[in-house]
Amino acid sequence: MKRARIRWRRVVGLAVFCAIAAVAFSIWRMVAPYQGFGTEVFVDFPRGTSSETLAARLARAGVVRSRWDFLAARMVERGRLLKAGEYRFHNPASPLAVYDRIARGDIFAYELVLPEGRNMFDIAAAVEHLGLFPATDFLAAARNPEMIRDLDPKAPSLEGYLFPNTYRVSRHTTPAGLCRILTDQFRVQWKALHTDADVHRTITLASMVEKESKLGDERPMVAAVFENRLRTGMKLDCDPTTVYAALLENRYRGTIYRTDLDSENAYNTYRHAGLPPGPIANPGVAAIRAVLNPGNSAALYFVLRPDGSGGHQFSNSLAEHSAAVARYRHGLEK
Repeated sequence: MKRARIRWRRVVGLAVFCAIAAVAFSIWRMVAPYQGFGTEVFVDFPRGTSSETLAARLARAGVVRSRWDFLAARMVERGRLLKAGEYRFHNPASPLAVYDRIARGDIFAYELVLPEGRNMFDIAAAVEHLGLFPATDFLAAARNPEMIRDLDPKAPSLEGYLFPNTYRVSRHTTPAGLCRILTDQFRVQWKALHTDADVHRTITLASMVEKESKLGDERPMVAAVFENRLRTGMKLDCDPTTVYAALLENRYRGTIYRTDLDSENAYNTYRHAGLPPGPIANPGVAAIRAVLNPGNSAALYFVLRPDGSGGHQFSNSLAEHSAAVARYRHGLEK
């Protein structure tokens, strides 16, 4: 009898030990980091994907050891809803950590930062650098103005309407889809201005103001100079339009040459009076507001001050402007 009791205790002890070991092993499986893939892997879960299907996809991708590990994590995290989307995994993670990411909706997206004043060539380079798609594909889409024609029937392209902002875009975003995102944001911002001003004229001028003014408080003054020149029939003589003309013809060399100033391209405002055919960049709200409310000034000229501040000296006459230019050049020589 005594031997039987001892044997029974041993069996019970062994069973308890095995149970504890099994629980410990299960816990370890849920908290131990795992990586069964290479440098990175993307797993996409459409809306309506079941937990079982999701678990199987994660296991096939090497994100978890087996689908049972993820389903066990689901039991621990019971009550948290999983969010559809595409997820990027590039580091070892435990099933609990993987579950937490999907429950939080930590969906993968590229962050596309588009500051004010960038043109479609800059945006094309940015999306190619991110790895979204080739720059040429974006330029092909941006050169088609159809999606903005209802607002600006004269738009030669989407330039000016690719609103500057920070965007989160997925790997599946197409060039046309990105253009739609950017132009939709422009529509939102334009509507918020509550203006009945001509869109084409306003955005074309605003793009020039954006490129010429580095200091926010100078934008209304720069806008006033352009308005004064347009009213008196003077050529705008805007350097950024000359640069844009060279970009369109794929001949810009990083600086403005005499051949650029002499170019007959319609965007070159050193050769053609009036506004260029369309915007030369994508302005922000501040530049647009400056055009809608230009400064009260009779100035016809501006040139950079030689103090390195990025500010300009504004002049009402050619004599004043010539003196300001001489001071600027003298400052550069120091």
